Amino acid sequence: MGLESRAFIVGPNAAGKSNFLDAFRFLRDVASVGGGLQDSVDRRGGVSRIRALSARQKTDIAIEVTVGSDDDPTQWSYELRFGQDRRRRAALKRELVRRDGKIVHRRPDKDDERDVERLTQTSLEQVNLNREFRGLSETFSAIRYLHIVPQLIREPERSVGRRNDPFGGDFLEQVASTPKKTRDARLRQILRAARVAVPQLEELRLEPDVQGSWHLRGKYQHWRATGAWQTEQDLSDGTLRLFGLLWAMLEQGGSLLLEEPELSLHPEVVRRIPQLLARTQKRSGRQALITTHSSELLQDEGIGLDEVLLLEPQAEGTHVRTASDFDDIRALLDGGLTLADAVMPKTSPKNVEQLSLL
Repeated sequence: MGLESRAFIVGPNAAGKSNFLDAFRFLRDVASVGGGLQDSVDRRGGVSRIRALSARQKTDIAIEVTVGSDDDPTQWSYELRFGQDRRRRAALKRELVRRDGKIVHRRPDKDDERDVERLTQTSLEQVNLNREFRGLSETFSAIRYLHIVPQLIREPERSVGRRNDPFGGDFLEQVASTPKKTRDARLRQILRAARVAVPQLEELRLEPDVQGSWHLRGKYQHWRATGAWQTEQDLSDGTLRLFGLLWAMLEQGGSLLLEEPELSLHPEVVRRIPQLLARTQKRSGRQALITTHSSELLQDEGIGLDEVLLLEPQAEGTHVRTASDFDDIRALLDGGLTLADAVMPKTSPKNVEQLSLL
């Protein structure tokens, strides 16, 4: 299945939306400096925890993706298959890289047969082996996942030792590490956008305290002429999540993975997220994959049927189809319904009305 530059992923709870994004995060972790296959698997609790609940005993885990541009959407193909060795380590079973349909790298190879310890690492993570497809490795390592948890921004000590924490534990440190000129320009853009959602917000600053820890400060309109300042300790969950969302949109880099960006935001703000993404994508060219339960997010008339992925749980796993694959969705749209009205009922749990009887 080919993904558009923007994809909205919907489905019932436990359908696999987070796992869909985590497949891309996994490749990012394998390819990133300081990561690798073993670390990426261990972070997720081991091979047995990664396997699907519907998997048969001792099945392998496999990921296959194609990477390209609008002009050449299948320029690269990467396949990774791994299982578990006797020491419960992740063990490579297959690694295959194609460029323009031709195989440029395949493992296991003869060196792996002579030294099985090599199978604990992928070629993707080794600069001496990925020379022919290093651009692919760099593409994976540039993937960005964000699901800000405001409480972690307020209490970064909960995430001590974690770098590039996707849940926001070191988010302010990440912002502070951006070159000052770029950082200040982005803060000005964020302030202009945030003022629409939070009209009383007059100023945003990122400043260190005497210990060198960074803090986000917001100046609000106040009965005093000088206004009132608040730090991240006092800012609302919605303000912090909006700040993180806007910052992520303005970043340069690889594909952006957003998990339920609508949380804590006013419905009218949520309705504008697709337009914000579209405008920033024109400049950055980044692909954006978004999971959501929000009808408001799908109210935007600019969202195409091929941009909506519907996850359908089955007895043997989850099927993924685009909204354009459903005749009834197209018929409802032709009848005047919005995309949200046509799609979201398909994500509702069966017999959900019985919850009110408990």
